[in-house]
Amino acid sequence: MASWFYRGLRRGVVTTRYPRGPLDPWTQTLPAAPAFHSAQLTRELVRELADVCPAGALTSSDHRLTFDLGKCTACGRCLLVGGGAVTSSGEFLLAARDRSSLIKHIPIAGDGGRDGHA
Repeated sequence: MASWFYRGLRRGVVTTRYPRGPLDPWTQTLPAAPAFHSAQLTRELVRELADVCPAGALTSSDHRLTFDLGKCTACGRCLLVGGGAVTSSGEFLLAARDRSSLIKHIPIAGDGGRDGHA
């Protein structure tokens, strides 16, 4: 590690590229915020997702899932519960100028407006 440090000082490098690009293979293993697929979300699934989220980043209402990226810790619990309705977004570098742009509203379209119970 010392050689890397001294080489950086000699060359004047103060930062490294992190990552080189979104296609770097190792970026696929980084924790990332989830992506939700509206057509596969049901009210029952949305309630389960909100219950499993330890950070409180997911809340459910009658017709939509509210996802707060500012609270999400990318723990992956929603990925385990959500099946095909929730996938990894692959986006791990997020920035916003105002807090409201981190809150996403995803419509529940998977059960056609029904409660999800037969």
